[in-house]
Amino acid sequence: MEKKQKGLYVADVRKTYKGKEYCTHLIRRSYREGGKVCQETIANISDLPQEAVEIIRYILKGEVFVPVDQAMETIRSRSHGHVVAVRKMLHESGLLKMIAKTPTPRRNIIEALIIARILKPQTKLATNRWWHTTTLPEIMGVEDVDVDDIYDAMDWLVGQQKKIEHALATRHLENGSLVLYDVSSSYYEGSCCSLAEYGYNRDKKKGKRQIVYGLMADSAGRPVSVKVYPGATSDIDTLQDQIDTLKKSFGLDEVVLAVDRGMISNVKIETLKELGGIDWVTALRANSIKSLVKKGHIQPSMFDQKDLMEIYSEDYPGERLVVCRNPYLALERTRKRQELLLATERELEKIVKRVAAGRLVAESKIGEALGRVVNKFKMAKHFEFDIGKGRFSYRRCEESIALEEALDGFYVLRTSVPEEKWPKEDVVRGYKSLSRVEKGFRTLKGVNLRIRPIHHRLEERVEAHIFLCTLAYYVEWHLRETWKELLFDDEHPGEHENGSPVLPACRSEGALHKASTRQNGKNPLHSFATLLEELGTIQCNENWIPAIPKIPSFYQFTKPNEIQKEALGCLRIDGDKLLGRQKNNLKSL
Repeated sequence: MEKKQKGLYVADVRKTYKGKEYCTHLIRRSYREGGKVCQETIANISDLPQEAVEIIRYILKGEVFVPVDQAMETIRSRSHGHVVAVRKMLHESGLLKMIAKTPTPRRNIIEALIIARILKPQTKLATNRWWHTTTLPEIMGVEDVDVDDIYDAMDWLVGQQKKIEHALATRHLENGSLVLYDVSSSYYEGSCCSLAEYGYNRDKKKGKRQIVYGLMADSAGRPVSVKVYPGATSDIDTLQDQIDTLKKSFGLDEVVLAVDRGMISNVKIETLKELGGIDWVTALRANSIKSLVKKGHIQPSMFDQKDLMEIYSEDYPGERLVVCRNPYLALERTRKRQELLLATERELEKIVKRVAAGRLVAESKIGEALGRVVNKFKMAKHFEFDIGKGRFSYRRCEESIALEEALDGFYVLRTSVPEEKWPKEDVVRGYKSLSRVEKGFRTLKGVNLRIRPIHHRLEERVEAHIFLCTLAYYVEWHLRETWKELLFDDEHPGEHENGSPVLPACRSEGALHKASTRQNGKNPLHSFATLLEELGTIQCNENWIPAIPKIPSFYQFTKPNEIQKEALGCLRIDGDKLLGRQKNNLKSL
């Protein structure tokens, strides 16, 4: 009768002899004979190493084996983790729906640009090339987008700016809110933009034209609105636009506007009084403080035991003046003055020696040399000079120095907010909140978002660039808040020293512990930038198996480490879900 082969397999036969178990590995063949299933032993492979037995077992099951170095090839490797994290926060913050309620090609490009600005701030052309080193284009569906498409999306974004800012104001501002406003500038590279003009250059870039922009934020420092101006615009000339924005665009009847001392003038204050609904808090300039001292309204001796006092002056009718003295600020100003005086004297001594040696004789030439010194250190007010032909001497003006030292650490706040609404302590806190806008400018202009230099030629593109950076800062603000426990930031800022808002705030015990250990539990603490870099090491690798060409390529993701899992967990992202294997999983992350 004919034997029909059923198949080969490895059979494990176990026997016990004298209390010890023995296992025999046999290659057997099963077949049918006369309707009955029979088995035939082909070989005994028990003497082979266990690894070889297992390989034979898998081969007989139909598995294919190739050399390890040929088993799988990585076609492409891209950064993935930081893209997922920033995109998640962009959605969680609600900003994306403010830009456009439903996905469109332009919204996708703007979303990709915001994420790229946080991860790798650079020019739009460089961004368009860089983001292909990440999974961002595939996740956002912008693989085929070029620079022209990016510019088209930016032009569209400018048209959406008022709507987006109104949505931000509706969320973060209300009647009676404290609104923070300050102005900065960034230098411009090029010669074609009508906004680029010479002005007060905060970037210390000599010979560079610049562009001015004003940033409005809520009391926590979240950006709400940004307005772009020509580079020669003074700070005070930008204020009216912000008032119109608050009253007309945002529909706020009553707010308290905190602005820097150079932002507001007596003429503008009269305008605010006539307009109504806009209270304000700012600080006096140094000359105005000296005037109050001369009139006897401020007596430094009264602050030996106090650091905060409210006064009234006929020069500021209907306003409140809050005088503050910070002893730490006084020590710092005294130290800095002494250093500048000594530096000035060192340079003046060089002029004295040149004159004595006969190398500098003409009175006009001595004056030119002196001008270069006093303009460098700005200390001419504290010196008296004697200049003549072949003659030069100087001496310190001790009375001027003593008068300025008496006012070291003093600053005076002026406000229209009534006392029943804001006690004097709240006036100080309100004005000090401006530091949050200054922090925003540092983030925008520093290594995080790099708003500068500005390259765009068209006025609308410059506006779009600055607005795009502002939206990126909005997302970064929320990311920093979410990741506070993983960063060196103080999660629970302490009270001010002696309970006074004039003195610096004390760091909490948690922040001090962070600074000393540099650890968050078992994991190292990070800065915001290094945490993003850490997440960027979660790679998306596209692989394929050369030995089985019919199987399509597939994705494998780097397994997150503990700090990466913790950072993703703060955003409610399951780190294990990043370990996908199917190609169509990428866009769902």
